[in-house]
Amino acid sequence: MPNRSTDALFQLIHSLEKSEKRNFKLYVQRNSSSEELKVVQLFDALDKMEEYDEALLLRKNESIKKQQLSNIKAHLYKQVLSSLRLIKEDSNIDIQLHEQMDHARILYNKGLYLQSLKVLDRMKETARAHNQVTYLLQALFFEKKIEALHITRSMQDRAEKLTSEVNEVNAKLVNTSKLSNLSLLLYSWYIKHGHARNEKDEIALRTFFEQHFPAGADELKGFYEKLYLYQCYCWYAFIRQDLLQYYRYTQKWVELFEKEPFMMEVETAHYIKGMHNLLSAHFDLQNYQKFNETLAKFEAFGQSDIANGNVNNRIQTFVYLQIAKMNKHFMEGTFSEGLALVSETEAKLKEYYLYLDRHRILVFYYKIASLYFGSGHYEQAIDYLNKIINWKVDLRTDLQAYSRLLHLIAHYELGNLDLLEYLFKSVYRFMAKMENLSVVEEEIFRFLRRSFHVQPKQLKGEFEKLLNKLKQHERNRFETRAFMYLDIISWLESKINNTPVQNVIRQKYLNAVKHKASEC
Repeated sequence: MPNRSTDALFQLIHSLEKSEKRNFKLYVQRNSSSEELKVVQLFDALDKMEEYDEALLLRKNESIKKQQLSNIKAHLYKQVLSSLRLIKEDSNIDIQLHEQMDHARILYNKGLYLQSLKVLDRMKETARAHNQVTYLLQALFFEKKIEALHITRSMQDRAEKLTSEVNEVNAKLVNTSKLSNLSLLLYSWYIKHGHARNEKDEIALRTFFEQHFPAGADELKGFYEKLYLYQCYCWYAFIRQDLLQYYRYTQKWVELFEKEPFMMEVETAHYIKGMHNLLSAHFDLQNYQKFNETLAKFEAFGQSDIANGNVNNRIQTFVYLQIAKMNKHFMEGTFSEGLALVSETEAKLKEYYLYLDRHRILVFYYKIASLYFGSGHYEQAIDYLNKIINWKVDLRTDLQAYSRLLHLIAHYELGNLDLLEYLFKSVYRFMAKMENLSVVEEEIFRFLRRSFHVQPKQLKGEFEKLLNKLKQHERNRFETRAFMYLDIISWLESKINNTPVQNVIRQKYLNAVKHKASEC
């Protein structure tokens, strides 16, 4: 992965579409001052660079002095944003509402109070129709200002109605703020720590959840109130590894958009994230049919104008659709077929590297490594796992831990006996320092330590002992994550039966589908 540039202007310019670049040139060249010509020169120079290099930039553009660069960059950044603002986006409700507020203020400044109030009325209608409570409050506050400072005679009981409206909107905003805060804090907890590891973690999480959960939230009616309510329960269940509750609330999350489909366009990112979580819930619960139905729906959405309406929507759709496609291969035991996704994924990671956060990249590396491992390509799996292990980043400690464990098992498969003792100690120290050792992980490490001294002909018996021990913990909720990240049960069965691990998983999938069909 290349080093990402931290220069904001460079990132902005490289995010522009061809039409947006053309629009910028027309916008900025409306006058021919020397300052604007330097802005265009800097724009072209940055557009041609693959990586931001200030020394190279100054060397190739001698007319731009080092002491001028900061001011010219700031001016160019503002000009680019201004040119983008002029491209009318009728589909973007935020821009529409901003424009209506601008018009209302212009009319007010002209002393045309009644006309300003009419625009604000239209703005309130639009805001209510699209559940945009914050914009509704802005319009109400502006109305209050006009009514308080001027005699409009627009309505006799205007003050009482405005007061009532403001109180109602304020109550919605308070509830939405509290729920969105809790949702964000829970998601942040997961990104930093992963799943709850034991009763102590769960008690701490439950206490935190109850302290921040607003009273009466389960009875709330508004779109955003319900959206953030479902998200709170979703993250809470996911961290606790309560997969059934996780599924129920991801389903409610998606159904919220299906009941008000116009909100898919207003809050596209939230809909995409909801679909991702619903697919993840089906994957975790092995709901094969529902997974495929939801994936087909998501793929159709990926071809829609909404999904391709801007860069952000395209990237988010790619990320979650690609993860779902990989999960389908994990679920169905078609790892070798799944390798076809690797080159496409790598190309997109390179294309979107300026936009993707490190957490997403780590997830993709682990997914790709798992595809290679499952298909028996252990050396390639190690290559991707090394990218995770060697990337010093304080995110997803659980993912870091399981990358090291899978890395160890891949070397075990390759027979790199001279490395195993060193790797075992390294992985054990890493996980022990994190206080991250579950019962399942302890059993795996005990087996690996014993296996150093076991003759090859005795290994099958050791594999069978480990399998019997691990199966006792399959239904333990706190051990779920061990089986989520690494299907150690199938791997052991593959070693005992001397068959590729993807064949074992494939047969389990076919048996489950057959059993499901016989029930219908």
